[in-house]
Amino acid sequence: MTNQVKEDIAIVGAGPVGALLAVMLARKGYKIDLFESRPDSRTKALYQGKSINLALSDRGWLALKAIGLDEEIRAQAIPMTCRMIHAVDGSLTRQPYGRDNQAIWSVSRAGINEQLITLAEQQAGVEVHFEHKLTDLDFDSGTCSFDVSGKESADYHRELIFGADGTFSKVRRLAQELPGQRISYSLDYMPQTYIELTIPANSDGSFMMEKNALHIWPRKNFMLIALPNPDGSFTCTLFMDLQGELSFESLDDEDKVSHFFREYFPDAMPLLIEPVATFMAKAPSPLCLVHIDPWVIRDKVALIGDAAHAMVPFYGQGMNCGFEDCRVLAELVEEHQHHWGEILPAYQQARKENCDAIIELAKRNFVEMSDLAGDARFLLRKKIEAKFSEMHPDLWIPLYSMVTFSPELPYAQALAVGEVQKEIMDEVMNLPDIEQNWQAECTYRLLYQLAQEKLTANILPETVSNPLSPGSSQTLSKKKEVKA
Repeated sequence: MTNQVKEDIAIVGAGPVGALLAVMLARKGYKIDLFESRPDSRTKALYQGKSINLALSDRGWLALKAIGLDEEIRAQAIPMTCRMIHAVDGSLTRQPYGRDNQAIWSVSRAGINEQLITLAEQQAGVEVHFEHKLTDLDFDSGTCSFDVSGKESADYHRELIFGADGTFSKVRRLAQELPGQRISYSLDYMPQTYIELTIPANSDGSFMMEKNALHIWPRKNFMLIALPNPDGSFTCTLFMDLQGELSFESLDDEDKVSHFFREYFPDAMPLLIEPVATFMAKAPSPLCLVHIDPWVIRDKVALIGDAAHAMVPFYGQGMNCGFEDCRVLAELVEEHQHHWGEILPAYQQARKENCDAIIELAKRNFVEMSDLAGDARFLLRKKIEAKFSEMHPDLWIPLYSMVTFSPELPYAQALAVGEVQKEIMDEVMNLPDIEQNWQAECTYRLLYQLAQEKLTANILPETVSNPLSPGSSQTLSKKKEVKA
């Protein structure tokens, strides 16, 4: 441990990522000021109807374990071991996420945020400032200017500043306005937007549908999903285009909305609380993709979480990826012995490529969830992959498992391997009569041959621990990048 005087740090944004970062850096001896533009949600209700439930998976759990909060949060989370696909005719199809009840976990954004803020306040050297809205930032001196409760202004000088203030980050916008600073930036709105609906608990507090599942009503260009809550209810999200022939804008009266729900979600409509009135009353919220380069400005200010890499929620990795940012950064602090001139460039290098990869994967996954999840050939493809993975667990890890259950495997590596797997499976699915012969020995001989040629020739792992295989340590050794 270095004996150098440690920098004072400001973190702008006290959402889950900002609060987690405050805890991790405070435990390394730094004085932290954590600023939040909103009031304290523990004393004022801020989240009602405003937040998609979050899916917490292994990357997020690994970061929470590093600060000892994983078991406390797990006690209030609900494991979802499968997708439950609802067809228009009401039939159900269960699609397990992994083996041996591997799960992603439904958590309340408000709940996990408040637990992290409470833990941050308990750390020596952390001060949390609510109702502090950033108005200006001097990127050379490190002076942050805030409106306080909308009544007065205050300035704080800190040696390092982290922008953890979300998709529409003020820190990022101020960086873009710097004269002479070369910043590449894009914020792309998806055609899909969303509103939230609710399925209540039964009168005895039990669940109206399967509790340990992420429920999906895939309807090609739109979908409804539902995540369970500890009180027996489900938070439902309707994703649909904002504009177009069938869209939020085209469904502009109660009769159209009622017909829409009866036609496409007949089994959900009687369960939802006033779906028509809720639909008419709510303005749909946008979904955005954010790319920016660089993440580090003037060697003093860095972006983290959604401020650096906002993504759509269709892979359930937004918060998990932000938590991984914090964990990687904390490890780099130790690796570079608290020398921030080395830490920040290493942080950007370690995370930028991987976050670009998961943004792309999340965007693609809308098609899988809304369309392919109910497609017979797609489901057959997944069956073949799952069987082959069981037969050769060290050779084939399904893409979803690489992303969700393999926290030591970088997102960029998962994307690269997934691209090769897709080529292989396209060839297998083009075999004559694959629907009848999918269990035939010759099918899996071909898969093995192709995997040996296209995967091991490019990756050459020492050992690959498949998270689907029994007794897996979920630790993957470093591999060579897949060749372009």
